Amino acid sequence: MKKISICVACYNEETNVGAMAMAIIQEMEKLPQYDYEVIFVDNNSEDNTQKILREVAENNKKIKVIFNNRNYGPGRSPRNALRHTTGDAIISLPCDFQDPPKLIKTFIRHWEDGYYVVYGQKMGSKEGKIKYFLKSIYYKIIVTFSDIPQYKHVSGISLNDRKVLDQLLSADETIGFRYLTAELGYEVKLVPYIQEKRRSGKSSYNVSRYFSHAISSLVISSTAPLRVATVLGCITSGISFFMGIIYLVYKLIYWQQFSAGLAPLVIGMFFFVSIQILFIGLLGEYIGAIFKKLTKVPPVIEKELINLDEPDDSTDFE
Repeated sequence: MKKISICVACYNEETNVGAMAMAIIQEMEKLPQYDYEVIFVDNNSEDNTQKILREVAENNKKIKVIFNNRNYGPGRSPRNALRHTTGDAIISLPCDFQDPPKLIKTFIRHWEDGYYVVYGQKMGSKEGKIKYFLKSIYYKIIVTFSDIPQYKHVSGISLNDRKVLDQLLSADETIGFRYLTAELGYEVKLVPYIQEKRRSGKSSYNVSRYFSHAISSLVISSTAPLRVATVLGCITSGISFFMGIIYLVYKLIYWQQFSAGLAPLVIGMFFFVSIQILFIGLLGEYIGAIFKKLTKVPPVIEKELINLDEPDDSTDFE
């Protein structure tokens, strides 16, 4: 019997974890031909999430829980949890219900059809038109600048075959799975859906974190911005040189009538200084990415494991 592992990352999701566990189990009970496990990884929540997860795991041994020692962020924590999975196919799913668990059946069907990787692709979102529009711009930039083909609006729910997941986990930990998947070159099945509103609670992501993630993704997926900086630097330098020559000749010809003034000098100075600062910051991002690769990242410390080292005997979920 094939086994499906479903990995759910959560942080301060006390109003969602119980309902999410129930929803996943209901979906998997519709597929009796598969064995399954559900692994919740809690990133050191500060509310009642851990208490609820203990109760859920006590009632069903197929529910397995990892409590992290601290909040390791949205990248390292789920990646570490995926190392505990034992299924033939592994589904990653957020805990906020924006990516509906009802897609699980569709994902498994495409996996059985021969696709090693299945991604949910958002064709629209109920979370807000402005937010979706800004994300669309972000994905367009990533697709335009990336050195290899990327996929638009793929985040949240995904399925990886065991072979693919093992390859992803053995790769550079500073690179997100989406970009690694594109690098590996597997054919990806995209499942279109409309992203729902967050069921309850508040996302830990704000504008600052989204912007930081966007910059990091661009730096990781492409070196094109560095080439743009070089080309733009050459262009602006050339323009400045010719403008300086023209300015000088014009002044020599019309010495009395043409007043130089400070305005062109000040405007030009601020323009070129801002360009320099922009690209110094861009260069800093790449240096930071190199630093992360060279620095040995400490492992995710697991404070407690529940049901992961116990026999996988199913009981009814209450």
